[in-house]
Amino acid sequence: MAVPWSRCWRSSTGASVLLDWCCGFSRRAFTHATSAGRRTDGSTAATQVASALMHRDEGHWHRNRCLYTTPQVCCSIRSDAKLKDPFSLAQKDLQNLYEDIKKQLLVSKAELKALCDYYFDGKGKAFRPMIVILMARACNVHSNKEGVLLPAQRSIAMISEMIHTASLVHDDVIDDSDTRRGKNTINKVWGERKAILAGDFILSAASMALARIGNNTVVSVLSQVVEDLVRGEFMQLGSKENENERFKHYLEKTFKKTASLIANSCKAVSILVNSDPEVHEIAYQYGRNVGIAFQLVDDILDFTSSANLLGKPSAADLKLGLATGPVLFACQQFPELHAMIMRRFSSDGDVDRAWQYVLKSDGVEQTNYLAQHYCQEAIQQISRLRPSTERDALIQLTELVLRRDKCGTDGGATVTCVCLCASVTDARLNIRPHYERPNVFDV
Repeated sequence: MAVPWSRCWRSSTGASVLLDWCCGFSRRAFTHATSAGRRTDGSTAATQVASALMHRDEGHWHRNRCLYTTPQVCCSIRSDAKLKDPFSLAQKDLQNLYEDIKKQLLVSKAELKALCDYYFDGKGKAFRPMIVILMARACNVHSNKEGVLLPAQRSIAMISEMIHTASLVHDDVIDDSDTRRGKNTINKVWGERKAILAGDFILSAASMALARIGNNTVVSVLSQVVEDLVRGEFMQLGSKENENERFKHYLEKTFKKTASLIANSCKAVSILVNSDPEVHEIAYQYGRNVGIAFQLVDDILDFTSSANLLGKPSAADLKLGLATGPVLFACQQFPELHAMIMRRFSSDGDVDRAWQYVLKSDGVEQTNYLAQHYCQEAIQQISRLRPSTERDALIQLTELVLRRDKCGTDGGATVTCVCLCASVTDARLNIRPHYERPNVFDV
């Protein structure tokens, strides 16, 4: 039977790292709380940590209102109208997105144009631009701008998709991937050298579009994304001997490779409309937490989705030598995984054995609970903005991130099935730990 994630806060392995990363808790406070064990009033170590920090520094607690005493929260959202699907709500602003990107990639050489246009075929889900658009409008409403989208904000949404796609091109070269989005990768069609150059060109075009916005602060914020992507890729090439350091390494890598782009893009659109650093931090923290949760669920999918539905071979991360959340949690129950992790599953039979250990453990469930926690943090942050349809859609989006599942293909393009829980239709989002394996789909 799986151990509820809330009990992982009391585990000696990895728990302090999770506290540091999820909530910014100090290790000293965590050690003090866990040494006391479970108190007579039934509170968990996490409750004691939060209580201690709140009494220690009331000002710090106010600034970090995402800290709360239990992973189980229920955030009410507006009930005076039907909730709109986040994708539908942003659809109008995202019309012609890929055509506009192609205009930024105008080149005279036909082959280079074909390389750059390959993934901008309109079949992508534009998940990151959608978040950026909704955040921009939510911040605009909060700042008394009536939610009108600024041209520069839409440009940031476009730039976020360009940076993301350039990183995919480079990732496929590094991982020697054969397929991406249901078709052959650029490196398999044109070769590694041309794929690298195509990724570089897309990134340079994004940089030029960013410079044309004309806001130095925004340029600085989004430039951080490129640095994080490179650092994250280097981090992925290594591992840590110590288990606590290994989990911190994994979460930091996850932020740099996935969440930094979402977090800093959200922050950038808030900067364009509001000078309040607190609003900037709200936008950043929402993107950070949703981005990490998104990747955690993606890591779960590597163990719960078949190759046909996922669009890539099952256990792809293990085959690349990567120890993701489910493996790291499983290692707490099956120490035999430690040696496999350190040799990056390179020996014969390592991948199959590691796969079986994960399935026998509660690694998938624990990773799902961790993703839930990050989504709860995102809800806490975005709920501080003034109520709006877009803000509510961003709250709803956290549920979609957790409950996503691939359900089929249509002409080679993946069709995404969005399953909303009844609590959302009741205008209430209630994320709670559970024992059964999560129902997830890939956004």
